[in-house]
Amino acid sequence: MKVLAISSSPRRDGNSWTLAEAAAKGAREAGHEVESVYLADFVRGLLRDCRTCRLSTGACGIDDGYERLLMDHVMPADGLIIATPLYWYGINGTLKTFFDRLFCYTAGSSPVGEQVSAALPGKRIAALIACEESYRGATLGVEAQLQEMTRYLRQSLVGVVVGVGNSRGEVESDPSRPLDRAADLGRRMFEISVTDYRLDTERSNRVWGSPDSTGSWSDSY
Repeated sequence: MKVLAISSSPRRDGNSWTLAEAAAKGAREAGHEVESVYLADFVRGLLRDCRTCRLSTGACGIDDGYERLLMDHVMPADGLIIATPLYWYGINGTLKTFFDRLFCYTAGSSPVGEQVSAALPGKRIAALIACEESYRGATLGVEAQLQEMTRYLRQSLVGVVVGVGNSRGEVESDPSRPLDRAADLGRRMFEISVTDYRLDTERSNRVWGSPDSTGSWSDSY
């Protein structure tokens, strides 16, 4: 599988980057093809009023690397590792801009709207959050936001790892071992079962399948 690791922090060797590299390492160990990028290298312009900045062709008129990131890196990936520091109890501003500007490329007026809209669903998403607070509620808003954004895009949020730290690289000292958990998430991101039941969802009364002849549990998904 192709995996794209996105570090959204402007600090290139900070805690969220460290988490992203750990998850990327795990994905490589699982045999996946992994590419890592810094979001700030591509995304510089904020979302504007499309009625004023679209080109005559309908294409986005914001002149930065966003389209190249989306078309050449995000769309071909089967899975995304998304790392963000906690900024004012939300995701990093550059990462928010990345999601905001998807509108420009999925709208019906975009010349690539159908192509982009067809390529985004089905991806597996692993989320990593660097935070200086151990208070559990500090990152719940971010987790809920990422859950709803991926759900809207018909993607699967396979897991969230929070690492606590402030100084550069301090997340490595977090006794909850977030780097190990990030590596494990990257390693298993295409194996983790993600369920989102509705009233009419067909399902058995088992979550993890049935024991086979060896006594091991087979996956029911």
